[in-house]
Amino acid sequence: MAQFVNEPGFAAFHPAPTDLDFQGKGSMTTFSTPDGGNASGYLIKASVPTDKWLFVYQEWWGLNDHIKHQADVFYDDLGGKVNVIALDMYDGKVTSNPQEAGQLMQGVKEERLENIVAGARLMAGSGAKIANVGWCFGGSWSLKSALLNGQQNLGSVIYYGMPVRDIEKLKTLNSDVLGLFATEQYISEAVIKEFAANMETAGKKLTYKIFPAVHGFSNPSNPRYDEAASKEAYGLAITYLKEKFGV
Repeated sequence: MAQFVNEPGFAAFHPAPTDLDFQGKGSMTTFSTPDGGNASGYLIKASVPTDKWLFVYQEWWGLNDHIKHQADVFYDDLGGKVNVIALDMYDGKVTSNPQEAGQLMQGVKEERLENIVAGARLMAGSGAKIANVGWCFGGSWSLKSALLNGQQNLGSVIYYGMPVRDIEKLKTLNSDVLGLFATEQYISEAVIKEFAANMETAGKKLTYKIFPAVHGFSNPSNPRYDEAASKEAYGLAITYLKEKFGV
């Protein structure tokens, strides 16, 4: 998605998020990454020990309180039976300024992002079964995470994120994918239909819906939040995740 940052009008699709009064159920945790560094995430541990994990991926703003809150919501609606971690893909950087968010997204290195995912997978353990969900920048990383996690991957929910287009990579997916898209010019209907065709060619299942709502419609801190579309999309997402985790 970084390719769109400098295009006229792209930032307008991302109005600054409103403040959120948030007291979380989880806490920040740190883990090692294969590149010799450390990464962090907002973690809510399951009420009883389990190898079920949900990786949650931030929007381009960074790991803000909205994403932490959404991690709490998923945790509750999965009955507290799944470990949920919202990964900090910007290594502590957070903004509410669209121009700064664009710079952060453009500036982060793909190799570092892959190492953060790998570190989280290693922390979860070799027996972990992992599903993924994310929005915008994180929607793309929900699918990339599903690919990186190989046989440990259970599923991927993409909220209006740019899909992976490489058919050979898509062939390695260990799950189907749920796509929840917006009506927009960047991740357009044409892009989504191309993704659907690529998934079919790869022999993988994609279920998707394009909502008559703007990019970012499911973020309640977005001034353009669409409550009805968000409720429907979340219903699809949580049903999908409950099925994957068997809860």
